[in-house]
Amino acid sequence: MTHYPHLLAPLDLGFTTLPNRVLMGSMHTGLEERGDWNRVAEFYATRARGGVGLMVTGGMAPNAEGGVFPGAAGLFTPEDIRNHRVVTDRVHAAGGRIAMQILHAGRYAYGKECVSASAVKSPISPFVPRELDEAGIEKQIADIATAAARAREAGYDGVEVMGSEGYFLNQFLVSHVNRREDRWGGSVENRQRLPVEVVKRVREAAGRDFILIYRISLMDLVPDGQSFDEVVQLAGKIESAGASILNTGIGWHEARIPTIATSVPRAGFAWVTKKLMGHVSIPVITSNRINTPGVAEQVLAEGCADMVSMARPFLADPDFVAKAAAGKAGEIAPCIACNQACLDHTFSGKLTSCLVNPRACNETELTYPPAKVVKSLAVVGAGPAGLSAALVAAGRGHKVTLFDRDERIGGQLNMAREIPGKEEFHGLISWYETMVARGGIDLRLGREATVDMLGGFDEVIVATGVAPRDPGIAGEDAPNVLGYIDVLRGKAAVGKRVAVVGAGGIGFDVAEYLVHEGTSPTEDAALWRREWGVTDPEQARGGLAPEGPRPEAPAREVTLLQRKAEKPGKRLGKTTGWIHRATLQAKGVKMLGGVSYERITPEGLWIARDGVAELVACDTVVLCAGQEPARGLADRLATAGIAAHVIGGADVAAELDAKRAIDQGARLAAGL
Repeated sequence: MTHYPHLLAPLDLGFTTLPNRVLMGSMHTGLEERGDWNRVAEFYATRARGGVGLMVTGGMAPNAEGGVFPGAAGLFTPEDIRNHRVVTDRVHAAGGRIAMQILHAGRYAYGKECVSASAVKSPISPFVPRELDEAGIEKQIADIATAAARAREAGYDGVEVMGSEGYFLNQFLVSHVNRREDRWGGSVENRQRLPVEVVKRVREAAGRDFILIYRISLMDLVPDGQSFDEVVQLAGKIESAGASILNTGIGWHEARIPTIATSVPRAGFAWVTKKLMGHVSIPVITSNRINTPGVAEQVLAEGCADMVSMARPFLADPDFVAKAAAGKAGEIAPCIACNQACLDHTFSGKLTSCLVNPRACNETELTYPPAKVVKSLAVVGAGPAGLSAALVAAGRGHKVTLFDRDERIGGQLNMAREIPGKEEFHGLISWYETMVARGGIDLRLGREATVDMLGGFDEVIVATGVAPRDPGIAGEDAPNVLGYIDVLRGKAAVGKRVAVVGAGGIGFDVAEYLVHEGTSPTEDAALWRREWGVTDPEQARGGLAPEGPRPEAPAREVTLLQRKAEKPGKRLGKTTGWIHRATLQAKGVKMLGGVSYERITPEGLWIARDGVAELVACDTVVLCAGQEPARGLADRLATAGIAAHVIGGADVAAELDAKRAIDQGARLAAGL
């Protein structure tokens, strides 16, 4: 008897049956552009072996002008088809099914040759698109249909036509981009003509016994977006044109509302997909922030969709479905929706991976073979670096003893999970606890590891983390001055007016912690929607509340300061930094850059800007001025002549970088 009867139920599409209701959603990984097709194939085959019902590739360009960037991967030549056949053959040998996403970026294409419905520049691209004429539109339709035919020739089980997220087809649907007056613009019927014609031609090109998914935008979350009646009307037309499945998308890339970041409530938009149920007879997929089998099962049980799409959870754990089916949900490595190694990498031109799972997209390069010689290992520090090293080493068969002076594992992850919007870190720590217990690791908490304790081990790994940097401000020893550790661990009372020294990731986290009181919006979907100005799309076009965002009043008056003469938060995550800045701005946080810290007095923090002294009046000053490696143990071991591997923050202190720490720990343990 399964705990997930809806999730694991087969889905009959008529000409084929999917084994369960789980779609691995499209993610651009950057693998195809690297040309190592064995590596591409192994990435997808690993997930096929993990039991996912159907996978969708990252977006493949139908032509040069439609690629998300110059040189974006597509199926343009016979050689391309042969390369993709390597992938599909490997997936099929693993028992899986895979569809290729056809993605035409339109005005989002990062190149001078971009095209769109009208010459209206995107706010997230520097290029003004060329307005297509009749022949140009026909070329795009034909190229998309040709891409579908080539996908079938390459062995794919289907295609997904990207019509959401503000890409090409979505651009024709909304009046603020489509300003045409011909048969492709103006009325709703004319604006809907292109996606319907594309689906019709794709079906003709690919045949009836071929999965055709259309990704439809349910809520554009941009001004002058589609009304929900228009979305329903389009969905019916897309079904009639030959789609097998409707996959639902939320928000354009230029929308100023987060849709997949960790601060978005779990399954935060499934209620919108439910509104479409019953309007079409083909299966409907819901997506966004579904990251556990329990959440997915609930979404399906409540009738919100026929199938669920999860993308990043399959970076974190390719065996998601197999573990759920085996009753081992607690062993599923959780996606925490941090974006750090996936989307941040994608939009920086780097290869995608995963903070939680460094093997993602590195399956052929980072392997964990059984140890040829079993060693006794001491790992000191049960933060992200130490936990990663301990688990990989134990998984390879080494005998691991894990020390930490704290009474619980997690290190500074335990502070991260106290930040409103970062509740997913609770699940990450729980997973680590489960895996340490099941991995046969000798866990010794609440004790400081000494040189004498470590002398008898074959290998010693020091992962003792970081210590706060002393900013050297006159008066910093006063009772109105606190360190961020005591604040986030709830060991100190904080006044109503606060100056936060340091505007890096920790400073922003502390500021969010201090302005918040009561239930986190991430834990209350209605509160979150109110905070960001999201409403019922049946009541307002595009799902934007006419009254705009209505955040709760801040719990404290906060000033965030930094020495660097640049915009505070500039160095935060590429795809999430704007969310943190917007959240604090909505809470009235004052942000100051280019300051020098003069002294702290009972009245507050004295600073200077442009040589002019001023007082930041406050009750409490919180120091978040960076970190330094905690290398004391490593230095003592070196003095005693005991060789040690130093990883994580103890090696390089950099804004609590769990991504680097986990990757470093895994790679070290893989080679021992």
